[in-house]
Amino acid sequence: MLSANEYYRRRFGCKLYKLALDGGMSCPNRDGSKGDRGCIFCSGAGSGDFAAARRGSVTEQIEAAKALVAGKLRSGKYIAYFQSFTNTYAPLPYLEALFSEALAHPDIAALSVATRPDCLPEEVLALLARLDRVKPVMVELGLQTIHPATADFIRRGYPLSDFDRAVERLSALGLHTVVHVILGLPGETEQMMVQTVRYLGRSGAKGVKLQLLHVLEGTDLAALWRAGLVPTMTLEDYARLLGRCLAALPEDMVIHRLTGDGAKKDLLAPLWTADKKRVLNYVNHYLSDQGIKWRTMCAATEEEGSAHVL
Repeated sequence: MLSANEYYRRRFGCKLYKLALDGGMSCPNRDGSKGDRGCIFCSGAGSGDFAAARRGSVTEQIEAAKALVAGKLRSGKYIAYFQSFTNTYAPLPYLEALFSEALAHPDIAALSVATRPDCLPEEVLALLARLDRVKPVMVELGLQTIHPATADFIRRGYPLSDFDRAVERLSALGLHTVVHVILGLPGETEQMMVQTVRYLGRSGAKGVKLQLLHVLEGTDLAALWRAGLVPTMTLEDYARLLGRCLAALPEDMVIHRLTGDGAKKDLLAPLWTADKKRVLNYVNHYLSDQGIKWRTMCAATEEEGSAHVL
């Protein structure tokens, strides 16, 4: 397995850092198309809590985001990461103008688009393929789980067959597809979580983001947690689960994330996730003790923000 950092260095010849941007889009789970409350874990920012403020053009957002991370990147380039809400859920001319402006920036080496598998019509796929000939395009899909009962509970809003079809089409176009999985969803056993990871490993996707379930203020999940209906994992249990998940993945899978951050001002549980340095150190030591190569993966967690993408 490759860490994201290693993958980027091999493909682009330098270190890359993601700049989380807001494309101003909504989601079919919020605008009444499939629902109006979003997924139960999704924050009011559409999982883009760490994205640059949408107070200007894409170019202005890029410059603002660069300034925020200037102290972390001494050399290298950036990925324009459209993170908030569903970033193919808009008219084609709007998407083309938005993404083209991002790719035209001289410091942007690649484009990453977070979206849903049911929001990739043929004309959007054709656009992403065209843009990929300008600079590399990566597509991030929020799968979260393969289990229908859990998908219904979290209000995901699409069947597993939509995911299968999306990965097949993206793979046929040669686009690097990254799949998001949330570990610790209510009602799921460790075996069920490993089944999800094993399934995506066989799907044709090239990368994965593994994310611990966070309970954030202002989400429907928060009310369930307060009612005692949502247990959360300990750091020790999460590290052990990560070991099982990594063992279920193929050797050529790119690990884009093994943990994530919720905005500290909104984080209700588990509170240990707020101490990122402690989390990384513990996971590093645990996986090393298990004989799993982890230290080179630490850079895969450098991206800001939560991995909860719709």
